[in-house]
Amino acid sequence: MKSDHLRLVAGTEFIHLEQTDAELFTLFSGWAFRYKELVDGRRQILNFALPGDLIGLQASLFDKALYGAIALTDVELCVIPRRRLFKLFERMPPLAFDVTWLGASGEAIVDENLLTAGRRNAAERIASLIATLYRRAETLDLVRNGVLDFPLTQQHIADALGLSLVHTNKTLARLKTLGLFSIRDGKLTLINRRAVSRLAQHFEKEPAPRPLL
Repeated sequence: MKSDHLRLVAGTEFIHLEQTDAELFTLFSGWAFRYKELVDGRRQILNFALPGDLIGLQASLFDKALYGAIALTDVELCVIPRRRLFKLFERMPPLAFDVTWLGASGEAIVDENLLTAGRRNAAERIASLIATLYRRAETLDLVRNGVLDFPLTQQHIADALGLSLVHTNKTLARLKTLGLFSIRDGKLTLINRRAVSRLAQHFEKEPAPRPLL
């Protein structure tokens, strides 16, 4: 089903809002994110994509893309042409189930993000984002000796959590002072994992086996 393997530099937008011919992608390497934006430029990051994640399922099924997608780091993308998506369900049910599983998993992440933005305070929001991304990265063997390459800027964090940049900066500084985690030179170290989980009310469960496309 794969038709191409793309290599894009950080900052490249590979799905545009209201694009009518957006393809379906799986993220082979690197980080990306999906977002929506108001007319005045205020941006909401919907979720961050890590290797193995599916990007563009909605855009492939609907008439046009309902969000944009940007490479957060240099990325590699596997391309599955939208015109072949129906054949996937028709001819390869096991693979179609994997695609559906990845789509449902992405929806669950967005649901958790909605809970975070709607009910958690600033410290809980940041702790939840840190705990979730760290745990997801662990399952992909992206954490080395307790350290995760962490390409998010404070602006990315603010846009994902519905916080102002000033509030994000102050809250991050307070959490770092408490010794919960360290973010330095693009590296995240989780110093007190249990405390971060308690603050975020993010209680770890054994992750379900996931397909890798």
